[in-house]
Amino acid sequence: MEASAMAEQRTSRILIYSTSSTGVSPFWREKYERDAKKYWDVFYKRHEDRFFKDRHYLDKEWGHYFSGAGRKVILEGEEVGCGAGNTIFPLVATYPDIFVHACDFSPRAIDLVKAHKDFTENRVSAFVCDLTVDDLSKHILPSSVDIITMMSPEKMPLVLQNIRKVLKPNGYVLFRDYAIGDLAQERFSCKDQKISENFYVRGDGTRAFYFSDEFLTSLFKENGFDVEELGFCCKQVENRSREIVMNRSFFLRWLQAVFHFSDGLKPSYTESAIKFDLCQENVEPISSSRNSDQLCQSENCAKELANDLEVDMSEGMAFEMFGISHSSDEIIEVVDAGNWNFKIKVLSKEYQHICKSTGLMLWESARLMASVLAKNPTVVSGKRVLELGCGCGGICSMVSARSAADFVVATDGDAKALDMLTENVASNLEKPFLDKLITKRLEWGNKDHIEAIKELNDDDEGGFEVIIGTDVTYIAEAILPLFATAKELISPNRDDDAKDTCKPALILCHVLRRVDEPSILSAASKFGFRLVDNWPTTNSSQRSIISSWFSEKSFAECIPTTALNIMYFHREE
Repeated sequence: MEASAMAEQRTSRILIYSTSSTGVSPFWREKYERDAKKYWDVFYKRHEDRFFKDRHYLDKEWGHYFSGAGRKVILEGEEVGCGAGNTIFPLVATYPDIFVHACDFSPRAIDLVKAHKDFTENRVSAFVCDLTVDDLSKHILPSSVDIITMMSPEKMPLVLQNIRKVLKPNGYVLFRDYAIGDLAQERFSCKDQKISENFYVRGDGTRAFYFSDEFLTSLFKENGFDVEELGFCCKQVENRSREIVMNRSFFLRWLQAVFHFSDGLKPSYTESAIKFDLCQENVEPISSSRNSDQLCQSENCAKELANDLEVDMSEGMAFEMFGISHSSDEIIEVVDAGNWNFKIKVLSKEYQHICKSTGLMLWESARLMASVLAKNPTVVSGKRVLELGCGCGGICSMVSARSAADFVVATDGDAKALDMLTENVASNLEKPFLDKLITKRLEWGNKDHIEAIKELNDDDEGGFEVIIGTDVTYIAEAILPLFATAKELISPNRDDDAKDTCKPALILCHVLRRVDEPSILSAASKFGFRLVDNWPTTNSSQRSIISSWFSEKSFAECIPTTALNIMYFHREE
């Protein structure tokens, strides 16, 4: 028992869900890179061309580059590619003499461009191309493009070397992308979505980088370009339909710049570049060599742009700015548990990969155990029931409350999961069942939390006759705190001669993942728990408690996966 006590001390304070923001794990970082094309393809499948409004900033801010004598050839490479054409077609409509090459590494995006009502092959050439891998000169003649419009693909140096092949010696690269301090970046910083410095993953798996002017300038210079213009732009945004105005600390921020070859054809950045700050509507001098006419022209340009900024408050931008989207990150899942249906709010699958808490989704083990309890109410009827790590669903607890349990406490260690759990319980149970169920925070091994749970129990000796845990054995470091907590909260066995089904029990239902069964049994034995029954088992003649729960063939056929296991423990004094 001394060894057990020491184990309890060592594991008295282990958080299953980290409260710190440590960023994206190496596994997910590699997956986002490897599957970048797939994530964008799914993005365009879901949103088609509705996420962004048609964009007119190329004409408003750089119109003089597109006008003039002769036909202009444009390469459109906005955001990792041309996207659904929200920038292409306003440009084509405004300038009848331009021809646009549009590329994207998402086949679905290119399909959307070709399906656009204004698409014609004599004005637009749309093709699938990964600018970080594929050779552009195989699609476009070398040195044939006048202007390249782009935002930030990942692996930017590879992209810049690629576009150099097709850009004319006197051509331009027009750049516009998020700047550091943008409101969306501020929102990311409160979540666990950071891949690397200023690089983040969105909830749908697509990624965003936030540029500083120093980084952008250095990036282009190192790849053979000089700066013609460089602007840092920001504007406070308002969503009038929802009457939301952001605090002045939060702005829509972006960098926009014009680059050309570093081949002596143009003056260098340090001699003639225009750098303007639209937050302050002023001009920062770059070099003392500029004359007063240039400075005046620059200042007028900056102020004009500041007064004429078009803030895109489409659904997509509303989501970036305010966290509002037509496709919420939370969804309702319907759970059929015997005679009852529960509507459970959970985190949608597309957002689960950026959330460390596994408690914001429903697991198959919880569905199975809820169905077991619904069809076998005697397991909990008249008993005090505790659910450990129930997450946001709490369906086993709700079924227990409906199955005539005397008293039910649903617990989890994650604050967000607990908030959603409380909401789900309130929306799915009515009185008198609602009065039987309490939600409570419980971090395994936390003595204060354990004592708070004990105080809820009216029994002088305390304790719960049934403790349930579904998919709570997936973290090796959490197994000892799990059993230590169960030991403190399980009711003592008052009758050694009672049938096994009448003795206090710890029931675990799970898919064996990183922790195997011998490790679970070893941890259980350290805290006095003995395995009485398990399922599935090849020797059902000796162990019949759990197998009796599946006596109906129709029920057995509804088991979601054969990988599920149930372990039934008693505690020996």
